[in-house]
Amino acid sequence: MVLSALLVFGLVNPDDALAGFSSEATITVAAMFVLSAGLSRSGALLGLGRALSRVRNPWLMLAIVLAVVGPVSAFINNTAAVAVFLPLLLAAAVASRRAPSKFLIPLSYVAQMGGVCTLIGTSTNLLVNGIAKASGQPGFTLFEFGELGLIFMGVGVAYLLIAGPFLLPEREAPALPASDEIGKYVTELRVPAGSSLIGRMVADIRAMETHRVYVLELIRGDENHWAPRSTAIDVDDRLMVQGEWPKLTAFAQAHGLRLDAVPQGERGVLIEAMVAPNSRLEGRTLGEVALPEQHQSQVIAIYRRGQRVAEQLRSLPLTAGDLVLLSVPDRELPDLRRDPALVVVSERNDQRIEWTRALISVGVMASVVALAATGIMPIVEAALLGCIALVLLRCLEPDEAYAAIDWRVIVLLAGVFPLGVAMRDSGLAGIIVEYTLAPLGGFGPIAALAALYLVTAVLTEIMSNNAAAVLLTPIALGTAETLGVDAKPMLIAVMFAASTAFATPVGYQTNTMVYGAGGYRFSDFMKIGLPLNLIFFVLAVLLIPSHFPF
Repeated sequence: MVLSALLVFGLVNPDDALAGFSSEATITVAAMFVLSAGLSRSGALLGLGRALSRVRNPWLMLAIVLAVVGPVSAFINNTAAVAVFLPLLLAAAVASRRAPSKFLIPLSYVAQMGGVCTLIGTSTNLLVNGIAKASGQPGFTLFEFGELGLIFMGVGVAYLLIAGPFLLPEREAPALPASDEIGKYVTELRVPAGSSLIGRMVADIRAMETHRVYVLELIRGDENHWAPRSTAIDVDDRLMVQGEWPKLTAFAQAHGLRLDAVPQGERGVLIEAMVAPNSRLEGRTLGEVALPEQHQSQVIAIYRRGQRVAEQLRSLPLTAGDLVLLSVPDRELPDLRRDPALVVVSERNDQRIEWTRALISVGVMASVVALAATGIMPIVEAALLGCIALVLLRCLEPDEAYAAIDWRVIVLLAGVFPLGVAMRDSGLAGIIVEYTLAPLGGFGPIAALAALYLVTAVLTEIMSNNAAAVLLTPIALGTAETLGVDAKPMLIAVMFAASTAFATPVGYQTNTMVYGAGGYRFSDFMKIGLPLNLIFFVLAVLLIPSHFPF
């Protein structure tokens, strides 16, 4: 819509409007999605995660995970990194009977911090670099601001380890299950003819005492009985129950109840999958989603941490961060893993690590980084060659490579790219600079840099980080030109501010992932995230000019 509006109003010509689809930034981001998929699909990250899972002390695991996820996120998609380590932290927290809410926000934050350590760490960095090069700037090398990023990450990790125990909330600590399950699921059990429960009151079942299962609701036809303990159970009634999955199945078997969602005949693998941020499933109910048609899978239970599920499952709208328990035939597992709407976080049967492919994937990624870092070839060329190598060496099938690319991000980058061109060519960026940041030049360029960082950080918390970067990059270039200083410090301020959104659960996609899984409230992110944003703001004002003089 942005691209079309710019064309219709004549603010850009067709060549400039479509240039985003062929820009180095857009192609590099697409290639990095494929390279990240090579690592995750081969099990390379899973192997690392399983090694860490042997650490049962949650605070020690948190420290190790923070030390691992940051560097990993500097080179691969941070959503994939969080998806791998999230269930590990959940399992460690559950095993030690600690609240997962103490650990998941730090996981999200450090994934963002790792992204500012390299040029390929986030799509935002590449987008800012692409707009700058299109404006005649020399651009950045792969590790040009790596030292600065490491300082930011080191300070951020120290803050999380020191302040986290005091500022992070403790949600549901008394109710954490003792098993290694990810959580307590809600499902519906049908009462068939012959069940031992027919004619009995729910209160007489003693489900909690005997099976550690909660009966939340009795559903009869389209009616919900909110006080089911005084209602006699009849044939074809459905009981909405909550508990750990092994206990739910034991309860169903003990009383002859039927889980209609489980397919008859072919034996399925139980998969726990998280609804991904911005996926097509958000806002749709279990009765509307097309998972069975696409994957022959059956949704048999749902888990929403921190909230009581009080609706019939078929009418329950899904939200990002929901965990759904699926029964999936073995042959459908590859297709399910490729589905961008879901992040597979665990399987009841052990996922196999293909060590040969894993080593090849790691080698390909290392080669891409080495070629780009040494200047032998540009990043985009090295990344494209890496993608070709993964396919030729059978680490990824061509369909898997296509499916790995998040086309929404690609279209967003390509669609907003001409907005930066229009702001520059129409003079809007210059007008904004003249009436806002230019007057601050009287206090020195550091004051202008501080204002630019602050505005970018605020916009990123309430809108897409890439959109915020597109809006502020031309202003950063215009500010540098007006003040007669080097543009690099201003561009780095935009990169760092747009890539680190800590104060809201919607500011960054990894925040959204842990928001539901940790049972957080909106205010929890502000409580621990705002001080961290202020710390990064002070670091930016003090350190960016010292590392990149005006």
